[in-house]
Amino acid sequence: MRLLANENFPLDAVIALREAGHDIAWIREDSRGITDDVVLQRAQKENRIAVTFDKDFGELAFRSKLPSQCGVILFRITPKSPQYIAQAAVEALASRENWAGHFSVIEDNRIRMTLLNQE
Repeated sequence: MRLLANENFPLDAVIALREAGHDIAWIREDSRGITDDVVLQRAQKENRIAVTFDKDFGELAFRSKLPSQCGVILFRITPKSPQYIAQAAVEALASRENWAGHFSVIEDNRIRMTLLNQE
C-alpha cells in the first residue's frame, strides 16, 4: 500500500510499516513543517493514503474532496509505547484492503470508516 505518514507519525511505526512491505513516505524525512493542506495535496499527487494522529485531517479530507485512490487513516489509539503504536499500525492496515476512498479512524478496539466522496 502507498502511504504518506504525517510528521507526527512515529518513526517506529514508519519502520514497521516499511518492513511489512508498505511504500511509505514520511513528511518528517523530506518535508518538515509543511501544512496539513499540503500533506493532503501531496497524498493526492502521489496516490497515497495519509496516516496521521492529527484530528484536523478529518475536516480537511472531506473539504479537499480527495480522489478515490487516496484516503486518510487517523490513529486514535492509546500511545502506550512506540512499539505498541508500530504493532497496532501494522495489524490494523493488514486487517483490510479498502482504505482508499475513506476517512478511517483506528481506535484501540475498533475501526470506523466513512466514504470521502459521497456525492
